Amino acid sequence: MFHRKSNSQHDNDGDEQLNNKSKIKELEDAIGPLSGNSFKYCTAACLRRYLEARNWNVDKSKKMLEDTLRWRSTYKPEYILWNEVAGEGETGKLFRANFHDRQGRTVLILRPGKQNTSSIENQIRHLVYLLENAMLNLPPGQEQMSWLIDFTGWSLRSTVPIKSAKETINILQNHYPERLAVAFLYNPPWVFETFWKIVKYFLDTKTFQKVKFVYPKNKDSMALMNSYFDEENLPKELGGKSILDYNHEEFSRLMAQDDLKSAAFWGSEDKLPSYIGNGRSGAEVAPDPACRETAGT
Repeated sequence: MFHRKSNSQHDNDGDEQLNNKSKIKELEDAIGPLSGNSFKYCTAACLRRYLEARNWNVDKSKKMLEDTLRWRSTYKPEYILWNEVAGEGETGKLFRANFHDRQGRTVLILRPGKQNTSSIENQIRHLVYLLENAMLNLPPGQEQMSWLIDFTGWSLRSTVPIKSAKETINILQNHYPERLAVAFLYNPPWVFETFWKIVKYFLDTKTFQKVKFVYPKNKDSMALMNSYFDEENLPKELGGKSILDYNHEEFSRLMAQDDLKSAAFWGSEDKLPSYIGNGRSGAEVAPDPACRETAGT
């Protein structure tokens, strides 16, 4: 049977929407006039995400957003080009999938067992680039992305230092709030529990609740993952039916095209190197040597 909402429920929903709009306007006024990339970044949807991350407390949301604007003004994530981080992506340890989840969200696939470098700074820069790219490719009306983390080949030797993990989590939680819909950790080995017991304390409650452990022999956890993803799209390595074949050159060409899209959005076409305009991919141009360090651990 279908149940209609009572008038009181409709009234409550309407009151909440009005209150939320009021909070967004209040935060906008509190932030004050913006210009350049900060103005483009602070859309109504953006302000809503920061408010949601701080339980609609305007003062806390304002501080969080101001911290992000300062971070973006110095780190300049929107200006990172694929050529600068391509060396980090050679093994396919992190890339944007060619499919979406059932809600139409962009999907990032992470394979920590394929770690190929030792520079934490470059690894984070690579991650930030892919986060910005995932947002660039979100369909209209969609604000979040999904993560699929495949632990095939992972060992404690592949683990990043705790300090670096904390820094990465800080960037994700504080500068990309409410961007993660769900993160599935697929078949992590039991030794991962040691690392997880420490890392989980750096996660806020909301983020922690979005992390799901999935084991191929556990029907309930697989059913949960299949409720988010069509198994026809999921790679076999992640319990699906498709074949995962990461091609670095092909992915690099795609990212070079997306660098053009990003530059058009941010109005930074004049900052692009000539090879992008000539149609060459990042894979055809030698990346920054700092990005090509081999793993030392």
